[in-house]
Amino acid sequence: MDIARCLATIDVLCVRDFPAAHGRTDVGSGGPGYLMAELLTSDDFWEDDGTRWEETRTQYEADRDGLTERLTERWGPPHAVSLASIFLRSQDGQDPAEPWATLSAHVPDVHLWKIPGTGRWLALGVSQWDKELPFQLLAVVTPADPP
Repeated sequence: MDIARCLATIDVLCVRDFPAAHGRTDVGSGGPGYLMAELLTSDDFWEDDGTRWEETRTQYEADRDGLTERLTERWGPPHAVSLASIFLRSQDGQDPAEPWATLSAHVPDVHLWKIPGTGRWLALGVSQWDKELPFQLLAVVTPADPP
């Protein structure tokens, strides 16, 4: 992981304007009220016996934790937040705010900071949509309070 590149991308997200419509950006995706950067993306696991999957999961969590250490130096310790209840509420027909609803479908928990002086939150998490699909280390910036 290129930690300097990841931190530079996070710095850009912290000040960039939010897109007017949902879509792709130069670093990931965005929409009204959020920006999401795909900091790292692994290979897929279609031909894996589970060994590579476990190693990759462990590495992506370590990468998230390494970034967390650097961001803690800036903004203090993060809140560790499970997104499971948000996911369950969205499955029960409730409509949690974005980006939290979509994020909860593929990121089980995040490290979360309120970015001083900006009114924005930064969430850092490891995503995987399905066991055969790639892992991603994601950074999400939003003014929407976590539900």
